[in-house]
Amino acid sequence: MSFANALWSAKTGTSSSKALAARASIVIGLGFALAGCETLANLNPLDRPETYKTEIVEVVPAQEMYNQGLNRLERGDATAAAERFAELERQHPNTDWARRALVMKAYANFTAMSYDDAIGASTLYLQLHPNTAEAAYAQYILAMSYYNQIPDVTRDQERTGRAILAMQALIERYPNSEYVEDTRAKLQFAYDQLAGKEMQVGRFYLERRNYSGAINRFRNVVAEYQTTRHIEEALARLTEAYMAMGITDEAQTAAAVLGHNFPDSPWYRDSYVLLQSGGLEPRENTGSWISRAFAGFTRTVGLTN
Repeated sequence: MSFANALWSAKTGTSSSKALAARASIVIGLGFALAGCETLANLNPLDRPETYKTEIVEVVPAQEMYNQGLNRLERGDATAAAERFAELERQHPNTDWARRALVMKAYANFTAMSYDDAIGASTLYLQLHPNTAEAAYAQYILAMSYYNQIPDVTRDQERTGRAILAMQALIERYPNSEYVEDTRAKLQFAYDQLAGKEMQVGRFYLERRNYSGAINRFRNVVAEYQTTRHIEEALARLTEAYMAMGITDEAQTAAAVLGHNFPDSPWYRDSYVLLQSGGLEPRENTGSWISRAFAGFTRTVGLTN
């Protein structure tokens, strides 16, 4: 019986016909397979489709992988620890162990000074698990990853700004966290860094007699960074710049505010001498922006020069 007849008989429903149809299908399939092999044999090796070797990845229990990551941290191999925690996430997604591994991956990358990777892992953790017990820790890692990249005042302060935002978020969202006290101290340094940048640019303008440009920079310090160590100099520089422009009322106010809040400051003594050289003395105009900026000002101990 031909293959065609066999297939036709199969449609009639007899058992023998069905068996023949099955045999026919097998043989036809083998024919196609052999034809395919012959075609591949005639191909140029460079034209043959790529073949992929199956790789079997051993699935290790999540807790065991987590402990392996911790052990690598204890040995001082933070990079290897981060890789192990990442592998745990891949093998055991959507588990409590994966959640813990994510924050530990952030910490391991932070320890390895791979700050961008630490930022990425901690940010992802906060997006996925903002209300867990480890959330404050993840926020702290995020803030410190930016903080540890704060450059000197001669360079762009973008990372400083991001560190400040991350530290403020920790204080606001997790006020009872054990990390708040350390964060507050570091936040003050970050503010001081931004103020220092403003002072650097302001001095640059002042030296080149661009007094309006200088005043704008010193004004930023007075308005935004009053608790930094740069505030005394900023008031003294405002006295100097306003005097140079002949705006004596503001110069006198800047000196008066400086003397009222920092009477023992050497910057106040210099400002006083400068005013005297022009036949003036410190006198506060309460309607000045400088006076208004210091309304309710509380001096922070230990920040004077």
